[in-house]
Amino acid sequence: MTFGSSISTCLGKYANFKGRAIRSEYWWFYLFFVIISIVSSVISGVMFEFGDPMSQGLPAIVNLAFTLPLLSAGARRLHDIGKSGWWQLILLTGIGAILLIIWWCSDTKSDGDKYNL
Repeated sequence: MTFGSSISTCLGKYANFKGRAIRSEYWWFYLFFVIISIVSSVISGVMFEFGDPMSQGLPAIVNLAFTLPLLSAGARRLHDIGKSGWWQLILLTGIGAILLIIWWCSDTKSDGDKYNL
């Protein structure tokens, strides 16, 4: 999957937690999110002085807007390796991010059509 097609697919499935997402779809979309976050921080830094409370407005809006599609793409990616999307809750522990990154980098497992809805 290409950079552009993964962005359109993930944004098209904004809140769709069903189905599967291949590895490239998830990571290209994550890279897009990182780029957009950096750009919004730079724009906010240019518009407002350092320490101004308003300087956090644009990055906060961008992060809030991308939270749901990132969670849904992550859940679909976990479905692709045969795990439930609820495993993303281990992010709340902090150390669980390591396990999730390993899973998100794993190869596709064809465990039947359990998550292929």
